[in-house]
Amino acid sequence: MLTLEQDATEEFKKYHPLDYIKDYLPAECLLGPVDPNTFGQLRQLKDERAAPASEIDASNEMPHLTMCVAATDFEKAAKAVLPHKSYTYASTSANTGLSLKGNLDHWSSVSFRPRVMRDVGDVDTCHKIFGHASPYPFYISPMGTMGAIHPNGEPEMYKGAVRKGIHAVVSTASSRSTEQIMQAFVEEQKKMSASPTRLFFQYYMPVDRKKAIELLRIAKRCGYKGLWITVDAPVLGKRTADRYLQAEEALSMGLAEESTAEWETGGDNAFAPAMGGRPVQGQLSPHLNWEDLAWVRKEWEGPIVLKGIQCAEDAKLAMDYGCDGILLSNHGGRQIHTAPSALMTLCEIRTYCPEVLTKLEIFLDGGLRDGSDVLKALCLGATAVGVGRPFLYALGAYGSKGVEKCVDGKSVRICIQRRLTNIP
Repeated sequence: MLTLEQDATEEFKKYHPLDYIKDYLPAECLLGPVDPNTFGQLRQLKDERAAPASEIDASNEMPHLTMCVAATDFEKAAKAVLPHKSYTYASTSANTGLSLKGNLDHWSSVSFRPRVMRDVGDVDTCHKIFGHASPYPFYISPMGTMGAIHPNGEPEMYKGAVRKGIHAVVSTASSRSTEQIMQAFVEEQKKMSASPTRLFFQYYMPVDRKKAIELLRIAKRCGYKGLWITVDAPVLGKRTADRYLQAEEALSMGLAEESTAEWETGGDNAFAPAMGGRPVQGQLSPHLNWEDLAWVRKEWEGPIVLKGIQCAEDAKLAMDYGCDGILLSNHGGRQIHTAPSALMTLCEIRTYCPEVLTKLEIFLDGGLRDGSDVLKALCLGATAVGVGRPFLYALGAYGSKGVEKCVDGKSVRICIQRRLTNIP
């Protein structure tokens, strides 16, 4: 927590590009010098470099990377080393967490039907996303403000991706600018000339049409291979743990008596929630509708995916409106309380509009923590699946090496599971 006499530039850069200040900060927020006589009125928050000791298993210290065998191992390591605010932001979910719980639990409700006496000596995990081949049927999901998780944020994440050849979707709400991320990616690609990794762009549509078009043109100019439009976040969900942090910081600033109505109803409308602060309004459009796809298509020539489809009716509409793919997702359980898991939505589509599975590329994310989960999704009709938090935790604890290790763990488990279940 910064006091008012400190320079907040470095802290701000963890979450947003500095361009956000001139692009989105209203002029009335530039209040001038701070009165040093008011410093004594501030209540100081305790310095929490990592998660509270009471929330960490004291019997386990930070494990060596070699000991991270399962994807879930990275969370314990990250929890031990990340600042409490950063871990809270990464792990939090909407309301009491039922949507996130459903994401994790529902995969166990699907069982394999093993077939025997089939030749599975050679197992191929290669898949394509819009023609771009990858050794893996999963990709790194878009996640914002990685600078709060690792000092080098997005460049470090995609450095690991390039080295392993896994595709990734880049968030609009990244700590680095769209151009900086692509520049770092291209430089890493030159070092690994054989890497098939490609970056796709996750698009949050701003309210201002000019800014919306400008962002599209930037992504197009940078060379992102597909546009993934987020459609499940007209406003950001109520993330309870984040709210407690906001309340604690507001109290430390002497704002306890201030009405919170404005920032609770409108202030969360931003590219990414300001962790412990008030986000800038106007960065997410609550007016996004199906007709907007017409002008988006004029600006974007490549594949378009709708990110956040949660029912069969909308999946069919996406097909009817000419989309190239859909991402079944409830935003990692961070948006709507008791939203359906992507697995349940996939099963619903298979039942009520199975033609969508043959016309569009189908992606899903949410709660996949093992290669067997990935394999279940593929068997049910998915083109590829997105994995988010495990990669974020791996980045926070071990940097790009952790990202590489996380890729390896899932890939090995898919091969083993395919051989055991005799699925070609």
